[in-house]
Amino acid sequence: MFEPYLGASILGRAREAGHLEMAVHDIRDWAEGRHRQADDYPFGGGQGMVLKPEPLVGAIEAVRDREAMGRGHVALMTPQGAPFRQEHARRLATLPHLVLVCGRYEGVDERVREGWVDEELSIGDFVLTGGELPALVVVDAVARLLPGVLGNEASHADESFEAGLLEYPQYTRPREFRGRSVPEVLLSGDHARIARWRAEQSVERTRQRRPDLLEEGGETND
Repeated sequence: MFEPYLGASILGRAREAGHLEMAVHDIRDWAEGRHRQADDYPFGGGQGMVLKPEPLVGAIEAVRDREAMGRGHVALMTPQGAPFRQEHARRLATLPHLVLVCGRYEGVDERVREGWVDEELSIGDFVLTGGELPALVVVDAVARLLPGVLGNEASHADESFEAGLLEYPQYTRPREFRGRSVPEVLLSGDHARIARWRAEQSVERTRQRRPDLLEEGGETND
């Protein structure tokens, strides 16, 4: 699931250029027995299966404690985690070594959470079949903040959530399309006026679509 995405487009080019290193690990490589069983029935009964602690902890310790990379920060992808936001991406992007653990089935043995996980993250209030897609979301959001990944270091400076607001509307050629024109201010060449318009649009768009962000962080994007 991971390699087709991680090897394509911006992330693929960034990996080839050495701006970031990513590796995918199968926890079954640390499972014991002929069938390399990584899950089992929950104690106390109930539906579904639970990821066993032995292979999961073995994988976490092997990947987390690599000497060349330093001790890794371990984040478990789970619906019970903190809602993943841009502020998380910025913080995680400062870490030299990040380990993402993908939950599955009914989740992971609670002892893994207690002893080997540094934080838990969720990409929304819904349940998926596994933590692989959430992990890819986190990887993408974090990786694009690393030096060299986007090429232009200022590319993400004005994007949604970077200043606590949604981004202003964007336009490109043609100047008119099916009766809809580009706002005249963007064609004026007056950079100060354009900056004011974009700031106003950013606040207004946030007010219309995500008023909760204004309540959290004020109404300016200075």
